[in-house]
Amino acid sequence: MTLEEPSCRDEGIFKGLLKDISGGGLNGEELGIVVDVPHPACVCGHLSTSGPRAHSLMSGRRVGFCLSDKKRKRINLDAFAEFCAGHGVEVVEVDLTQPMEPQGPFDVIVHKLSDVIVEAEHDSQSQQLLANFQSYVSSHPGTVLLDPLPAMTQLLDRFASYRIMSQLHHSLQDWCISSPPYLEIHSASDLSSIQQAEMTHGLSFPLICKTRVAHGSLSHEMSLIFSAGSLADIRPPCVLQSFVNHGAVLHKVFVVGDRHYCVERPSLKNFPSGPCDRKTIFFNSHQVSKPESSSALTAAALFLLSKLDEQMPCLPPPSSEALAALVRELRVQLGMALFGVDVILNIHNNTLTVIDINIFPGYEGVPQFFSSLLSLIESVLDKQTSAGPRASGSPQSPQTTGGPSAAASGP
Repeated sequence: MTLEEPSCRDEGIFKGLLKDISGGGLNGEELGIVVDVPHPACVCGHLSTSGPRAHSLMSGRRVGFCLSDKKRKRINLDAFAEFCAGHGVEVVEVDLTQPMEPQGPFDVIVHKLSDVIVEAEHDSQSQQLLANFQSYVSSHPGTVLLDPLPAMTQLLDRFASYRIMSQLHHSLQDWCISSPPYLEIHSASDLSSIQQAEMTHGLSFPLICKTRVAHGSLSHEMSLIFSAGSLADIRPPCVLQSFVNHGAVLHKVFVVGDRHYCVERPSLKNFPSGPCDRKTIFFNSHQVSKPESSSALTAAALFLLSKLDEQMPCLPPPSSEALAALVRELRVQLGMALFGVDVILNIHNNTLTVIDINIFPGYEGVPQFFSSLLSLIESVLDKQTSAGPRASGSPQSPQTTGGPSAAASGP
């Protein structure tokens, strides 16, 4: 059994992917909270990171979007394309099944290739699509990629992303930010050692069980384990994470470049600490965090949404300064500009606790998402222009421009 430290690059479903790859729509019914300082607006109301010269910089630019149909609809790409057209920017949908060269050129490619990356592990067609995409961006070093493929790939693996989370309490100790103790379960043979690991590594019941692959509908299928006797219910490979009582409130932090927004969502109720004879509860995390969008809640979701103690005092909102510090650190660690972070407040000590990191989320409830996304695109192109012409023989430049370099500045 492996606890945090060992690398998963040479095993499991990600054995070949990392090696190969290394060479939100608007919702008026939900309110987001802007927690950083907005950029100046031009006379037409367009928020811009680059000030008055944004329109001259962006005029005639072409931005490719490589998204699944589901993701395309979720962020309302058609409406965003209209918004961009009003600012002189052409949005092009990239079709991976067709040669990319005739579809270009692209100044920026915004993508979420999660489906292709995961399927490429066992599907030759997906492997070819991914190889074609990598070949194109490698041969076009002037194209900015949002976000780098290796950075996105590591977040598809909860073993990798949870190792990043576990280090936050060292780099952010002044802000009292932490993540719950967790355990990597690679196979059923690990189960015999879990009880000992629980005692020596600080895990405590109840435990929340999540799939290793952090993508697709199955990634939202989770369970709460209340005793060692119920560990037989888990299906490796998976992650076991100590459940932290947090007053049934989840804070979803959405990052768009140097801006971030915090949206409050319902979450799991509190449970007594320690093992008990309660049966395992299986649930879908989307049903719990977005009950208003579910047509038929399961009995488990309804149970988890009802607070155990109705007299429990409300927790204060997360510190905006702590959230800003968290986002700055993660942007540097991840080398990404488009991601989400799920955080909760521990009811016992009000500690800000990171429980998940998400690739290019849906941005539901984020105000001015279109303006923020266009400003991010302007920002990375402005940095590219300021840096001057790049060497055509640098195949890694498309991946690094949109990631670590864009992540260097905080909100």
